[in-house]
Amino acid sequence: MQTIDESRLETDPQYRYEFLASFIGFGPEDVKLIQASAPHLGPRVPQLVDQTYQKLLSFDATARHFVPRQHGFEGPVPADLKSLSEDHPQIKFRKDHLNRYFVQLIGRAYDAKMVQYLDMVGRIHTPKAGNQEIDVPLVQMNALLGVVSHALLNSIAEWPIAPELKFRTIMAFNKLLWIQNDFINRHYQAGIAESSDASRVGHVADAASVGAITSAGQ
Repeated sequence: MQTIDESRLETDPQYRYEFLASFIGFGPEDVKLIQASAPHLGPRVPQLVDQTYQKLLSFDATARHFVPRQHGFEGPVPADLKSLSEDHPQIKFRKDHLNRYFVQLIGRAYDAKMVQYLDMVGRIHTPKAGNQEIDVPLVQMNALLGVVSHALLNSIAEWPIAPELKFRTIMAFNKLLWIQNDFINRHYQAGIAESSDASRVGHVADAASVGAITSAGQ
């Protein structure tokens, strides 16, 4: 039985990645499969990006995050939600970022710098990094990764490769996306804990009030 330093999992991204990779079974063979998918995935990345942004812009809750100025964008920003479209310069800027994300997944070595990159993908969507006015709720980040996962895995299912290789490639990306999901969720844990504490205090206060009312009525 392996011994895991649970407190270190919360403070050391590399240690956290190694634990996740070991537990899930994400190893060198999976990395090779992901990197070897470049000739198939590369040409399809623009289509995957378009599919993702079509979904993001179809809900006001997710589209609203593209109205404020994005970190690093120096062009004109949309006046409001109605001004948003897939052709807006700021949306094109964000599409370029998602495009680069896919390229990073298939083109980089899975070393310490890659772990830092996966961690920053989660951090950048919170006020902890980037534009402090943009705070994407966790439920929306989970929804986004679900859309990305569906689009990517569905694309792989249509690639002209051997069925067995196709299956192993899908499994490799699936493991990687679960790791990415954790590196998103970890940046929301403190907020969730604070919210839970506040909720518990509220429930205790409500219970006390109910008790007082009940006692008064006796």
